[in-house]
Amino acid sequence: MTTVVVPKSGGVTSTKAVVVRWLKREGDRVKAGEPLVELETEKVSYELESPFSGMLTRVLARETAAVPVGEPLCEIAELAAKNAKRKK
Repeated sequence: MTTVVVPKSGGVTSTKAVVVRWLKREGDRVKAGEPLVELETEKVSYELESPFSGMLTRVLARETAAVPVGEPLCEIAELAAKNAKRKK
């Protein structure tokens, strides 16, 4: 399981981001690069993408929450391979 945190925005000196809305819900499968959540800083609004494919298992920051840079937003679990070999 991996925790997704509020990233530092390139060139922007924001210390926190507000969770505007979640684009995925707990239990949803996500793909790498797929938008997870819309965040807003003092200067910019953006969609944060999933760093890898898996399942969104837990939302840690609710909508309207102001979350400091580096603090957790959610947890994503990697999914087991679909075509696992069966024992005979």
